[in-house]
Amino acid sequence: MIGLTLCLALAAQAQPASPQPAPPTPEALPASPPAGPVLTLDDALGQVQARNLDLRAARSRLEQANQLSAKAWSGYLPQLGAGASYTHNNVEAAVSFPTGYYVRDSATGAVPPGSQQPQPGAFDPSLPASPTNPPGGPTTLLLYPAGVETAVVQALDQLGAQIQLTQAIFAPGVWSGIRTAGESERLAATNLESTRRDILFGAAQLYYNAAALKQAVAVQERILATNRDHERDARVRYEAGAVNKMTLLRAEIDRARTEQDLKRAQIAYAQARVSLATLLDRKDSAFEVDVPREPARPEGDLQARALSERPDVRAARQTVTVDERQREGVYTGYVPTVDAFAHYRWSNVAGFTGLYTSWDLGLSVNWNLFDGGLREANLREARARLAEAESSRASAEAKALDEVKRAQLDLESAVANRAKAEEEVSLARENHRLVEVNFRAGTATYIEVSDATSALVSAELSKVTESLNVDLAALRLQKAAGLFDPVK
Repeated sequence: MIGLTLCLALAAQAQPASPQPAPPTPEALPASPPAGPVLTLDDALGQVQARNLDLRAARSRLEQANQLSAKAWSGYLPQLGAGASYTHNNVEAAVSFPTGYYVRDSATGAVPPGSQQPQPGAFDPSLPASPTNPPGGPTTLLLYPAGVETAVVQALDQLGAQIQLTQAIFAPGVWSGIRTAGESERLAATNLESTRRDILFGAAQLYYNAAALKQAVAVQERILATNRDHERDARVRYEAGAVNKMTLLRAEIDRARTEQDLKRAQIAYAQARVSLATLLDRKDSAFEVDVPREPARPEGDLQARALSERPDVRAARQTVTVDERQREGVYTGYVPTVDAFAHYRWSNVAGFTGLYTSWDLGLSVNWNLFDGGLREANLREARARLAEAESSRASAEAKALDEVKRAQLDLESAVANRAKAEEEVSLARENHRLVEVNFRAGTATYIEVSDATSALVSAELSKVTESLNVDLAALRLQKAAGLFDPVK
């Protein structure tokens, strides 16, 4: 579609024009005032890479994708957390218990009020146990509390804090996720490269199209200058009675038509500059394009290079690798995971231990023995996704080979057509020269001169079109072979 604007403009310009005595040189003819400084192709492509909004968005997507590995590694690196709590209880609870005991023989000492006297045959722990001294029987030894301590188990206002550290020890699922993240980042980088080349390719097409339209404007300016000169000549001859009024009217019609064609060409050229400025993220289109060099024609085994150099083909292969890693990750869901943990706690309530701090270490093993068939469903989905990626890879390779073959044929056809267009221009110029000579000698009519001029205009515009087609075909062949990378 890039060359459609030029083709329509040139088709509209291929109208019969007035005769011209001889093809004038561009330096001697009037030209449109320049819109601004000249923007070269290299400068345009450099600005596209630096300022294009779509390319900026693609770079931002790559920055997002580059965080996949960091996210995946976070599941395997140590996890440290801290927390604190405050609780207000409705009551305070405490437990009192002895801190020690006194042992007293009640048979030899004073007996506390309310105690009973030892019974005969009581167990004497100083003697061996025997039928006459049965263990567990009555004894004269009694325990008396030596002191009492109270422990608060629930404070009215309770504070607590905890630090928790966990570390994955055996985590196959996390390992698979890390490998998948790395492949996904490489895939994102390849997709960015493909997007970058596509945008630069579109910019190059727009630039060559604008340059061709500028040449078409120059052709129309030359024709308009010639037709204006011829109109003045026809008016002088008519006033002298050398020609009839039809000759003057025909000259005026040719001049008016050429002015209209020039305006169309100028508008088409301005529209091309606006499109190029939009791609460059420029606020104005006040610049001129230059006639760029013809793109180099790649040589060698282009099909093999397309399979190895094209970013879209490499991206299709990397997608297969990513899907393979994701399938492997599903298999890791069948194996257990082992984690290490450590806790450190503080509370303003000592409790039964009498300590305000505590800590613990341990290992935890988790093994999901049955998840309702979720892993099997994920595995079937992963297999189907991998099959899709394999098909897409084969399709991308086949399309790349097809594009290379068609681009080669298009370039050969465009070169042949340009050669014919150049030959047609040469013949049209010679024909115009001979008709002009015969017209001046009185052996040719003005109609023949007008037809010869129209044929010359059509031939020159056709040459511009075919030259553009050669440039675009060379660019397409470079891109099809994966060799289009003007700004690295």
